[in-house]
Parts: sequence; C-alpha cells; structure tokens
Amino acid sequence: MNNGKLIVFSAPSGSGKTTIVRYLLEQKELHLDFSISATSREKRGEEIDGKDYYFLTMEEFQKKIDENAFVEYEEVYKDNFYGTLKSELERIWALGKHVIFDIDVIGGLKIKEQFPKETLAIFVSPPSVEELERRLRYRQTETDEKIAMRLAKAEIEIAKSPKFDVVLKNYDLEIAKNDAYKLVHGYLKMI
Repeated sequence: MNNGKLIVFSAPSGSGKTTIVRYLLEQKELHLDFSISATSREKRGEEIDGKDYYFLTMEEFQKKIDENAFVEYEEVYKDNFYGTLKSELERIWALGKHVIFDIDVIGGLKIKEQFPKETLAIFVSPPSVEELERRLRYRQTETDEKIAMRLAKAEIEIAKSPKFDVVLKNYDLEIAKNDAYKLVHGYLKMI
C-alpha cells in the first residue's frame, strides 16, 4: 500500500495548521494532495461531503471500523469520530502524489507510527493557549462549552508535541508558511 511520502500536520484547533496546509497545496511543485478525513460529526457552515470531509453516520463509521477500512481513527470528541480511510491514501498515491494531512495529534502520531520511514510529522505550535482561545472565539463557529473543551484538549496535545519530527512555531503566519514550505520541500527532495 505504500508508494509515496506522508506529510502530517497536527496541532490544537486554532493553531493555523489548516491555513498552512492550504498554502502548501497551492505549491504545485510539491506534488501534494489532501487526505480527506472521514468523520461522524455534523457538517459546519459550507462544508462539502467528499471535499472537506467524508461525512458518515455513526453506523456507517462503525461499519468502516469493522471492515478494517481505516489507517487510523479515534473518537476526538464525545460521539465525534475522525479517521483516515485506506482508500484515501491509495487514491492519492495512484495520482503519483504525496499525501498531506491536516489531522488531530493522536491521528498524526498513529500515522507516523505505522509509516515511520515515509512520514514527516509536523506539530504546529500556537503562540499561547490565550491566543488559541482568541482565535477560536474570532471564528464564531462554536459555543463557549465547545471552546472550553478544545482549550482543555489543546493543553494535552501541546504536551505531545515532542513526539513529532518537528515543532513549527506559528507566531507569524507568513513566516510559519515559509518555514513549512522549506521543511516539506527539503523532506521530499530526500526521496
């Protein structure tokens, strides 16, 4: 099943990892394609099934687990499962591209564990938990309860950052995007 490289970006919600991953996907010379995760959570805003996520019911998600269809999965928040389908890696590798992930910390570490030689695992570090809270509130997409849940989870995730290959500090988004490009470009040149 293993043909290309895997680039994992993990971080607490609000750290900027999604913006960095989108920037890297625009850099055509990197030959990256986005791994679309499956989730059991409800769509938010303008999200599109098959583009942002593969939205599955809890029953569909459980069936995929039973079929051993995931590279990794976990219950990120109560009753909200996320996972990477094996078929997603196969789809991207069939295009002759490398897989880039925007994935939670546990999922990112599971991918690194399964594909240690093929994976560059990057943890995007926020300036502070206070800045994370400011960013999450600025989005205006979640309740105070959800924000508190994400902040509590963020502290646990930050403690796992040493397990990643690289900790990318995102104090300034433009600098972080440039640093991410250099890391990924350098890693892919090693092929």
